[in-house]
Amino acid sequence: QVQLVESGGGLVQAGGSLRLSCAASGRTFSSYTMGWFRQAPGKEREFVAAIRGSGSRTYYADSVKGQFTISRDNAKNTVYLQMNSLKPEDTATYYCAASLSITTQATEYRYWGQGTQVTVPS
Repeated sequence: QVQLVESGGGLVQAGGSLRLSCAASGRTFSSYTMGWFRQAPGKEREFVAAIRGSGSRTYYADSVKGQFTISRDNAKNTVYLQMNSLKPEDTATYYCAASLSITTQATEYRYWGQGTQVTVPS
């Protein structure tokens, strides 16, 4: 069982930055691929970024490449999402998730956090 708790969301002006954190329980954090997903009102949940258990490789949605950076600290059981140059279209609830597979598919993530809201006013 893995419990995930996100933090760091908020309201930020366009062009600003936020860093989301996701703290995980359990002793096997480094075994999990960690992903970030987001869901805007009226839209489906979409993949944002993922990182392998070792941190050796990262994956990004085309829409955030060069803008967002995912990282992890296995000693702290925490994964991060650094978000720069934020735009109104980045407004969404952001979720972290854990999977034992190396995947970007939401259906393959077994554990999910409760989400943290990011709002970028237009």
